[in-house]
Amino acid sequence: MVRRPIDLARAHGLSAQAVRNYERDGVLPPAQRTANGYRRFTDVHARALSAYLALIAGHGYAASGTIMRAVNRGEIDTALRTIDDGHALLQRDRETLDAVETAVATLTATRPQPPTRKAVSVSVLAHRLGVGPATLRKWERAGVLRPVRDPATHYRVYLPDDVRDAELAHLLRRGGYRLDHIAGVLRQVRGAGGAEPLAASLGRWRERLTERGRAMLTGAARLADYLDDGQPPSRALINEANTTTLSE
Repeated sequence: MVRRPIDLARAHGLSAQAVRNYERDGVLPPAQRTANGYRRFTDVHARALSAYLALIAGHGYAASGTIMRAVNRGEIDTALRTIDDGHALLQRDRETLDAVETAVATLTATRPQPPTRKAVSVSVLAHRLGVGPATLRKWERAGVLRPVRDPATHYRVYLPDDVRDAELAHLLRRGGYRLDHIAGVLRQVRGAGGAEPLAASLGRWRERLTERGRAMLTGAARLADYLDDGQPPSRALINEANTTTLSE
């Protein structure tokens, strides 16, 4: 069945120009042209567009474009490797959420005494945690801690929120988590405004991960449908078959 760009566009709530752009950028396989230069899309292109749009919900625009262009070039392993990377990232996010839930529950449940409202030095904080000052400096280089400098002495000082972050990092390190993983957790804590507000948002965070995982399944199914159509025609063959390359 031959389709116009507007036919594909309407079925997915897009503009006809968006469909043309997708073909131009290699997200859709190359289309044949009529004698007067108009693109002629088929059911294969419709399935390619459906696969691309479904992949976006789980993998994002950049990765989905990489996947579709690789498939249209016949580089299936490259496409599958990109999909694998997306699943690995989702698994990492799940592990991060598990770590946040464990650490935040500990911080919000125990709280033996109110945290100090004074800034402390690296030696004081190190003694409080039972680690060496060099450990805290290593955490800083990894993006886990963000101490400020005393304007007079230029020494590191840790504000109350920095102390909270250090305590949380210490808990996670005892649990065997890597520093880059902990840095990601603390970005979530800071973005939420602390451990307590973050605890209230953890349920929604898990829902988003579940939605992403389901979207990846849907994208994989649509991509499988597209691959079942067989190898998309190469641009060289399309150009050879066309009698003109006039643009619309």
